[in-house]
Amino acid sequence: MKKLILLTITGITALTIACGDSTTATNEENKNDSATATPVAASTETLPNTLTTEEATAGWKLLFDGSSLNGWRSYQNKKSDSWSVKDVSLYCKGSDSDKTDLRADMITNDQFENFELSVDWKISPKGNSGLIYMVTEGSKASYMTGPEYQIIDDVGFPSKLEDWQKTGANYAMNPAPEAAPNAVGEWNNTRVVVNKGHVEHWLNGKKIVEYELWSDKWKAEKAKGKWKDTPEYGMSKKGHLALQDHGSEAWFRNIKVREL
Repeated sequence: MKKLILLTITGITALTIACGDSTTATNEENKNDSATATPVAASTETLPNTLTTEEATAGWKLLFDGSSLNGWRSYQNKKSDSWSVKDVSLYCKGSDSDKTDLRADMITNDQFENFELSVDWKISPKGNSGLIYMVTEGSKASYMTGPEYQIIDDVGFPSKLEDWQKTGANYAMNPAPEAAPNAVGEWNNTRVVVNKGHVEHWLNGKKIVEYELWSDKWKAEKAKGKWKDTPEYGMSKKGHLALQDHGSEAWFRNIKVREL
Protein backbone atom coordinates (compact mmCIF):
# COMPACT_ATOMS: atom_id res chain seq x y z
CA MET A 1 0.00 0.00 0.00
CA LYS A 2 2.83 2.41 0.87
CA LYS A 3 4.41 1.76 -2.51
CA LEU A 4 1.15 2.46 -4.27
CA ILE A 5 0.65 5.73 -2.42
CA LEU A 6 4.24 6.77 -3.15
CA LEU A 7 3.84 6.05 -6.84
CA THR A 8 0.60 8.02 -6.98
CA ILE A 9 2.14 11.07 -5.30
CA THR A 10 5.17 10.85 -7.58
CA GLY A 11 2.91 10.76 -10.67
CA ILE A 12 0.90 13.77 -9.53
CA THR A 13 4.09 15.75 -8.85
CA ALA A 14 5.49 14.90 -12.27
CA LEU A 15 2.25 15.94 -13.95
CA THR A 16 2.20 19.23 -12.05
CA ILE A 17 5.78 20.02 -13.07
CA ALA A 18 5.03 19.17 -16.69
CA CYS A 19 1.98 21.46 -16.73
CA GLY A 20 4.01 24.25 -15.18
CA ASP A 21 6.70 23.89 -17.86
CA SER A 22 4.04 23.95 -20.57
CA THR A 23 2.48 27.17 -19.19
CA THR A 24 5.91 28.81 -18.96
CA ALA A 25 6.70 27.84 -22.53
CA THR A 26 3.35 29.23 -23.71
CA ASN A 27 3.98 32.52 -21.90
CA GLU A 28 7.40 32.79 -23.50
CA GLU A 29 5.85 32.18 -26.91
CA ASN A 30 3.26 34.92 -26.27
CA LYS A 31 6.01 37.34 -25.25
CA ASN A 32 7.91 36.57 -28.44
CA ASP A 33 4.77 37.03 -30.56
CA SER A 34 4.05 40.40 -28.89
CA ALA A 35 7.61 41.64 -29.42
CA THR A 36 7.41 40.72 -33.08
CA ALA A 37 4.06 42.49 -33.65
CA THR A 38 5.07 45.93 -32.31
CA PRO A 39 7.47 46.98 -35.09
CA VAL A 40 5.03 45.77 -37.74
CA ALA A 41 2.35 48.17 -36.44
CA ALA A 42 4.86 51.03 -36.28
CA SER A 43 6.03 50.42 -39.85
CA THR A 44 2.52 51.14 -41.18
CA GLU A 45 2.62 54.77 -39.99
CA THR A 46 3.09 57.35 -42.77
CA LEU A 47 6.17 59.49 -42.29
CA PRO A 48 6.01 63.26 -42.97
CA ASN A 49 6.64 64.33 -46.56
CA THR A 50 5.92 60.94 -48.08
CA LEU A 51 3.12 59.60 -50.24
CA THR A 52 1.07 56.52 -49.54
CA THR A 53 0.69 53.96 -52.29
CA GLU A 54 -2.92 55.07 -52.73
CA GLU A 55 -1.89 58.76 -53.10
CA ALA A 56 0.79 57.94 -55.66
CA THR A 57 -1.68 55.85 -57.65
CA ALA A 58 -4.19 58.73 -57.56
CA GLY A 59 -1.64 61.09 -59.09
CA TRP A 60 -0.44 63.06 -56.06
CA LYS A 61 3.09 64.50 -56.17
CA LEU A 62 5.23 65.82 -53.34
CA LEU A 63 6.32 69.45 -53.65
CA PHE A 64 8.64 69.34 -50.61
CA ASP A 65 11.00 66.46 -49.83
CA GLY A 66 11.51 67.31 -46.16
CA SER A 67 15.25 67.83 -46.45
CA SER A 68 15.94 70.54 -49.06
CA LEU A 69 14.47 73.55 -50.87
CA ASN A 70 14.53 71.69 -54.19
CA GLY A 71 11.60 72.77 -56.32
CA TRP A 72 11.26 76.13 -54.57
CA ARG A 73 12.75 79.61 -54.96
CA SER A 74 12.11 83.13 -53.73
CA TYR A 75 9.52 85.33 -55.43
CA GLN A 76 11.15 87.16 -58.36
CA ASN A 77 14.40 85.48 -57.24
CA LYS A 78 14.81 88.12 -54.54
CA LYS A 79 17.69 87.70 -52.12
CA SER A 80 16.32 86.12 -48.96
CA ASP A 81 17.60 84.33 -45.88
CA SER A 82 14.29 83.74 -44.15
CA TRP A 83 13.53 80.20 -45.39
CA SER A 84 15.17 76.92 -44.45
CA VAL A 85 14.40 73.30 -43.62
CA LYS A 86 13.78 72.71 -39.93
CA ASP A 87 12.27 69.65 -38.26
CA VAL A 88 11.36 68.19 -41.69
CA SER A 89 9.35 71.36 -42.38
CA LEU A 90 9.71 74.24 -44.80
CA TYR A 91 10.35 76.92 -42.17
CA CYS A 92 10.03 80.71 -42.23
CA LYS A 93 12.15 82.03 -39.38
CA GLY A 94 10.24 85.23 -38.61
CA SER A 95 11.56 88.43 -37.04
CA ASP A 96 10.34 91.03 -34.57
CA SER A 97 12.09 93.84 -36.45
CA ASP A 98 13.05 92.81 -39.99
CA LYS A 99 9.89 92.96 -42.08
CA THR A 100 11.42 93.82 -45.46
CA ASP A 101 15.16 93.28 -45.96
CA LEU A 102 16.18 89.78 -47.00
CA ARG A 103 12.57 88.63 -46.79
CA ALA A 104 10.60 87.12 -49.64
CA ASP A 105 7.77 84.69 -50.30
CA MET A 106 8.77 81.20 -51.35
CA ILE A 107 7.23 79.94 -54.60
CA THR A 108 7.22 76.67 -56.52
CA ASN A 109 9.30 76.36 -59.65
CA ASP A 110 6.33 74.72 -61.35
CA GLN A 111 3.02 76.35 -62.26
CA PHE A 112 -0.44 74.84 -61.93
CA GLU A 113 -3.82 75.50 -63.54
CA ASN A 114 -6.41 72.96 -62.34
CA PHE A 115 -5.29 71.18 -59.19
CA GLU A 116 -5.93 69.95 -55.69
CA LEU A 117 -3.37 71.03 -53.09
CA SER A 118 -2.86 69.67 -49.58
CA VAL A 119 -0.57 71.31 -47.00
CA ASP A 120 0.02 70.85 -43.28
CA TRP A 121 0.95 74.05 -41.44
CA LYS A 122 1.30 75.70 -38.06
CA ILE A 123 1.78 79.32 -37.09
CA SER A 124 3.55 81.09 -34.21
CA PRO A 125 1.77 83.19 -31.56
CA LYS A 126 0.60 86.52 -33.06
CA GLY A 127 1.75 85.13 -36.42
CA ASN A 128 0.57 85.90 -39.94
CA SER A 129 1.21 84.01 -43.16
CA GLY A 130 -0.68 82.67 -46.15
CA LEU A 131 -0.85 80.25 -49.03
CA ILE A 132 -1.19 82.03 -52.37
CA TYR A 133 -2.08 80.29 -55.60
CA MET A 134 -2.06 81.08 -59.33
CA VAL A 135 0.80 83.49 -58.65
CA THR A 136 2.56 85.49 -61.38
CA GLU A 137 5.67 87.62 -60.96
CA GLY A 138 4.71 90.89 -62.63
CA SER A 139 3.88 92.72 -59.39
CA LYS A 140 5.93 93.72 -56.37
CA ALA A 141 4.27 91.10 -54.15
CA SER A 142 2.81 87.67 -54.81
CA TYR A 143 -0.44 88.41 -52.95
CA MET A 144 -1.23 91.13 -55.48
CA THR A 145 -1.42 88.55 -58.25
CA GLY A 146 -3.26 85.49 -56.89
CA PRO A 147 -5.91 84.54 -54.33
CA GLU A 148 -4.64 83.88 -50.82
CA TYR A 149 -5.70 81.25 -48.32
CA GLN A 150 -5.20 83.23 -45.12
CA ILE A 151 -3.15 81.75 -42.25
CA ILE A 152 -3.05 83.78 -39.02
CA ASP A 153 -3.33 83.63 -35.25
CA ASP A 154 -7.02 84.54 -35.08
CA VAL A 155 -6.98 84.83 -31.29
CA GLY A 156 -3.63 86.38 -30.44
CA PHE A 157 -2.96 88.65 -33.41
CA PRO A 158 -2.26 92.12 -31.95
CA SER A 159 -4.64 94.02 -34.26
CA LYS A 160 -8.40 93.62 -34.72
CA LEU A 161 -9.13 91.31 -37.61
CA GLU A 162 -11.95 91.62 -40.12
CA ASP A 163 -13.66 88.35 -41.04
CA TRP A 164 -11.94 88.33 -44.43
CA GLN A 165 -8.56 88.46 -42.67
CA LYS A 166 -9.08 85.35 -40.54
CA THR A 167 -7.78 81.83 -41.10
CA GLY A 168 -9.15 80.05 -44.15
CA ALA A 169 -10.60 83.13 -45.79
CA ASN A 170 -9.95 84.01 -49.40
CA TYR A 171 -8.09 87.09 -48.22
CA ALA A 172 -9.99 90.35 -48.77
CA MET A 173 -12.67 88.54 -50.78
CA ASN A 174 -14.47 85.65 -49.07
CA PRO A 175 -14.57 85.14 -45.28
CA ALA A 176 -14.61 81.68 -43.71
CA PRO A 177 -16.92 82.06 -40.69
CA GLU A 178 -17.05 78.32 -39.96
CA ALA A 179 -13.28 77.83 -39.95
CA ALA A 180 -12.01 76.21 -36.75
CA PRO A 181 -8.21 76.12 -36.78
CA ASN A 182 -6.34 74.21 -34.11
CA ALA A 183 -4.59 76.13 -31.35
CA VAL A 184 -1.48 78.11 -32.26
CA GLY A 185 1.52 75.78 -32.42
CA GLU A 186 -0.58 72.79 -33.46
CA TRP A 187 -0.68 71.35 -36.96
CA ASN A 188 -3.57 72.06 -39.33
CA ASN A 189 -4.35 70.63 -42.75
CA THR A 190 -5.38 72.87 -45.62
CA ARG A 191 -6.75 71.80 -48.97
CA VAL A 192 -7.30 74.09 -51.93
CA VAL A 193 -9.13 72.90 -55.03
CA VAL A 194 -9.07 74.92 -58.25
CA ASN A 195 -10.89 73.42 -61.22
CA LYS A 196 -11.88 75.53 -64.22
CA GLY A 197 -12.57 78.57 -62.06
CA HIS A 198 -14.35 76.71 -59.26
CA VAL A 199 -12.40 77.15 -56.00
CA GLU A 200 -12.76 75.47 -52.62
CA HIS A 201 -10.92 76.12 -49.35
CA TRP A 202 -10.84 73.29 -46.77
CA LEU A 203 -9.54 73.28 -43.22
CA ASN A 204 -9.02 70.12 -41.17
CA GLY A 205 -11.43 68.12 -43.32
CA LYS A 206 -14.20 70.73 -43.57
CA LYS A 207 -15.06 72.91 -46.58
CA ILE A 208 -15.08 76.54 -45.42
CA VAL A 209 -15.02 78.68 -48.60
CA GLU A 210 -16.38 78.16 -52.11
CA TYR A 211 -16.41 80.64 -54.98
CA GLU A 212 -16.18 81.01 -58.75
CA LEU A 213 -13.24 82.89 -60.22
CA TRP A 214 -14.09 85.43 -62.95
CA SER A 215 -17.84 85.18 -62.36
CA ASP A 216 -19.96 88.35 -62.26
CA LYS A 217 -20.15 88.05 -58.47
CA TRP A 218 -16.38 87.69 -58.19
CA LYS A 219 -15.79 90.69 -60.46
CA ALA A 220 -18.19 92.80 -58.38
CA GLU A 221 -16.41 91.84 -55.14
CA LYS A 222 -13.04 92.68 -56.65
CA ALA A 223 -14.26 96.02 -58.02
CA LYS A 224 -15.49 97.32 -54.66
CA GLY A 225 -12.82 95.93 -52.33
CA LYS A 226 -9.10 95.88 -51.64
CA TRP A 227 -8.24 94.85 -55.21
CA LYS A 228 -10.15 97.54 -57.10
CA ASP A 229 -6.88 99.22 -58.08
CA THR A 230 -4.99 95.99 -58.67
CA PRO A 231 -6.07 94.86 -62.14
CA GLU A 232 -3.70 91.89 -62.24
CA TYR A 233 -5.17 90.31 -59.10
CA GLY A 234 -6.69 86.89 -59.79
CA MET A 235 -6.58 87.21 -63.56
CA SER A 236 -4.08 84.49 -64.42
CA LYS A 237 -5.52 81.04 -65.12
CA LYS A 238 -2.20 79.42 -64.28
CA GLY A 239 0.55 80.22 -61.82
CA HIS A 240 2.94 79.34 -59.04
CA LEU A 241 2.06 78.35 -55.48
CA ALA A 242 3.50 80.67 -52.83
CA LEU A 243 4.13 80.45 -49.09
CA GLN A 244 3.99 83.91 -47.61
CA ASP A 245 6.78 85.46 -45.57
CA HIS A 246 4.94 88.02 -43.45
CA GLY A 247 7.68 88.34 -40.85
CA SER A 248 6.28 85.57 -38.63
CA GLU A 249 7.49 82.08 -37.83
CA ALA A 250 5.59 79.51 -39.85
CA TRP A 251 6.04 75.82 -40.64
CA PHE A 252 4.83 73.86 -43.68
CA ARG A 253 5.11 70.15 -44.47
CA ASN A 254 3.34 67.36 -46.39
CA ILE A 255 2.96 69.74 -49.33
CA LYS A 256 1.44 67.72 -52.14
CA VAL A 257 -0.49 68.44 -55.31
CA ARG A 258 -2.66 66.52 -57.75
CA GLU A 259 -3.35 68.02 -61.14
CA LEU A 260 -6.96 67.80 -62.32
